[in-house]
Amino acid sequence: MRRSEYQQKIENHLRSAYLLSDDKIEEVLPRFIANLQSLMNDLEKHSNSENIEALNRTGHTMKGALLNLGLMQLADIAFSIEKFDALQDNKTDLAKRITELKNELGKIN
Repeated sequence: MRRSEYQQKIENHLRSAYLLSDDKIEEVLPRFIANLQSLMNDLEKHSNSENIEALNRTGHTMKGALLNLGLMQLADIAFSIEKFDALQDNKTDLAKRITELKNELGKIN
């Protein structure tokens, strides 16, 4: 999805789900995006550590933040990170998911 498509999707979701005015969206959206960037930084940090619990927790928080913005496909990626199991799942797949999420989030801001 392109930047303008993400922007429109988010704004439409905030209008319909939360009944926010354009002025309110303009006020809160930068904070939402800053929060997503902070969570993305945390995901990257935790993916390079052995703290899988922190990685899962951050994935869960990221999923919720993305759902609040109406970004279901990105929330699905965050959900897969939330459910990552170091004993059963491939660390390479985790890295790919985090990279995909980071690339897509880069289109939002």
